[in-house]
Parts: sequence; C-alpha cells; structure tokens
Amino acid sequence: MAAKKSSRKVVKAAKAARTAKAAKAARKSPPAKKGRSATRKVPAAKATATRAARQTPETLRLRSIAPSLTVNDLQKSLAFYEGGLGFMISERWTDGDVLRGVMLKAGLTEVGLSQDDWKLGRDRQKGTGFRLWCQTAQPVDAIAARLKAAGYSLTEEPQDHPAWKVRSFSVDDPDGFHLTIAQDL
Repeated sequence: MAAKKSSRKVVKAAKAARTAKAAKAARKSPPAKKGRSATRKVPAAKATATRAARQTPETLRLRSIAPSLTVNDLQKSLAFYEGGLGFMISERWTDGDVLRGVMLKAGLTEVGLSQDDWKLGRDRQKGTGFRLWCQTAQPVDAIAARLKAAGYSLTEEPQDHPAWKVRSFSVDDPDGFHLTIAQDL
C-alpha cells in the first residue's frame, strides 16, 4: 500500500514538473506576429501550462463583442451604415411586416441596430459619451471618401496619429453615436 502511494506521489511530482516547465516556456515565447491567426492549434503541453498560469478566478476571454444601438429612425441608420460605411445586413428582426432591428456585419465584426420603441420618451439622448473604435486594414481615406460621396459629414478628417501608430477619421451616425475608423500606419 505504501509503495502504491509513493508511486502516485512520483507521478504527480513528474506531472507538476512538466506543467511548470511548460508554463515557463510559454512565458518566454515571443508574442505572435501580426497577421497570424489567433486560432492556431496550441500543443497540449503548452495549453496545459497556459491553463495552469491563468488567474483564479479566471479572467473573461471573449471571442467577439457586438454592441447593439437603439436608434430613432432605423431606415436612416441603415442608409448610413450600409450605404455610407459599407456594412451588410446579416439578420433582420420584424414584427409582422415592420422591421424592428438588424444585425450588421463588416468583416468579422457585428453591430446591432434596433428601432426605439419610445417607451423611455422621444427626447432620450443617444450616443453621448460613446465611441465605436473600428480597426481596418483598408485605406481610411477611401472609406471617408465613400461616406462623403453618400452625403455624410466627417467630425474629423483622415489624419495620422503617430503616437497611436494609426491613420483615422471620425464620423457621427444619425443618432450621434461616434465612430472612429482607424488603419495601422
């Protein structure tokens, strides 16, 4: 019986040593290079080490985030997001024949728009203190030109921001939600 307990301790100690060694190696690994997929397969030992090194309680890890904006005039907002920015509708929500909301898609990201039902009043302020920071690989000057050609005004013209290493412009949607579209320099 004592020999059995002793062998269990040896196995546990060996496993702990492998986990600690893998965790140390994972910490020394260089950061992933830009452009590489974040979903690549991780060797089992490295994955075990990563799990062992995580905080308890574990921190939140999201795969995406999709804000949903309540808007005053859904058709007017659709004209801005589809016609001005180039989003595509991926889902529609209706109540009978009345469009109540949409999910818009641009690349891998999504934004929801829903028609205000006015239960909180028609004078409710929207967009105050809120900004959507949108990162793209596309030239921001072309996106800004598309918005202007569709009749929208920018709140900030395209310009370089060396401190942030981006070129960006800003625009407000019809409800005052502030968007900044940025491209890496």
